[in-house]
Amino acid sequence: FDETAKKRRVFKVETVGDCYVAVAGLPDPRKDHAVVMARFAKDCMHQMHSLTRKLEVSLGPDTADLSLRIGLHSGPVTAGVLRGERSRFQLFGDTMNTAARMESNGIRGRIQISQETSDLLADAGKTQWFVAREDTIVAKGKGELNTFWLSVGDVGKGRSTTDTTHSSDDVLAPNNYNSSV
Repeated sequence: FDETAKKRRVFKVETVGDCYVAVAGLPDPRKDHAVVMARFAKDCMHQMHSLTRKLEVSLGPDTADLSLRIGLHSGPVTAGVLRGERSRFQLFGDTMNTAARMESNGIRGRIQISQETSDLLADAGKTQWFVAREDTIVAKGKGELNTFWLSVGDVGKGRSTTDTTHSSDDVLAPNNYNSSV
């Protein structure tokens, strides 16, 4: 996913266990941060599907059980560097918590997005990219939330129909930012 992040000008914050944390809109605000993250999420889902198909051929049919759940939320975050044995960049705040709830309450093979992210996508003219989830989710610390499913498109082809290339020189610094994670 790192190469896709670089291509999309998405910043990989960290990998914690099986969780890949990335953000768009840092350090320079971007009005299209929700669109960028939606495209990144779609690309990651396509890559995961392609990888599991290849592994299924070489390792056997049980490999197809590998899957990915993605959650997106947009809003302000606080960024900083944590010191210790290994200094690392970290994001904090309600936006991070809500993004984590989008992922943990999601379904394998799906990309769940928050109301805030869907509003930004709608403002960008991308209403065809998502559909309302039929049920509400109960998110720890948030209560009931209305969420949406981001359509992934033709996953079987292993590539996104939204391919675009960008260069990346993003450097992050402690501050408050409005972004999508």
